[in-house]
Amino acid sequence: MTPQPNPPDPDPAPSARTRNAAATREAILQSALVAFTQHGYNGVGVREIARAAGVTAMLVNRYFGSKEQLFAEVVDVVFSGSTLITDDLPSLGRFAARGLVASEPRSVDGFVLMLRSIADPRATEILRRAIDERQRQLEAMLSGAHAHERAALFLALLLGIRAMQHMLASPTLAGAGEVVTDHLEALFDVLVERR
Repeated sequence: MTPQPNPPDPDPAPSARTRNAAATREAILQSALVAFTQHGYNGVGVREIARAAGVTAMLVNRYFGSKEQLFAEVVDVVFSGSTLITDDLPSLGRFAARGLVASEPRSVDGFVLMLRSIADPRATEILRRAIDERQRQLEAMLSGAHAHERAALFLALLLGIRAMQHMLASPTLAGAGEVVTDHLEALFDVLVERR
């Protein structure tokens, strides 16, 4: 009786392709995060994003479909990684205040991304949807009357302070200390607490 050959090993190529596909997709997304933050939606094209990721523009479109869809994913990543809102309602005001006071401009910054992209109507609509979703999440956390309006005001306060810090470089708000943190917390708490 002749020995039967062992069955062939499973083809390692599919898992390698999967890992490479995931790594390629992540490289494109990271390149887009930086590019859109630095140049805004209108200031950068798919070719530049692809070049920085080490891929072709065709590959970017294969993974994301279009520049608009790529931007939408970038916005999702930026908004989901927010360092200004926590799910812990009792500490929400303090968390937001401390996050604002401690914030410094970064290479990937959601506020800067928004500011530099808002001139394009497609980008504005994507940003509006992301903010609306964040507002719905915040509203669901709040109890009491007028939760919808309070959530909208909470986000408007965040964005207004970020504008003062990073667009106008307000010396009072940029690198502010405990006094500003305490006042901000009190403002946020008015919106968070039940009325």
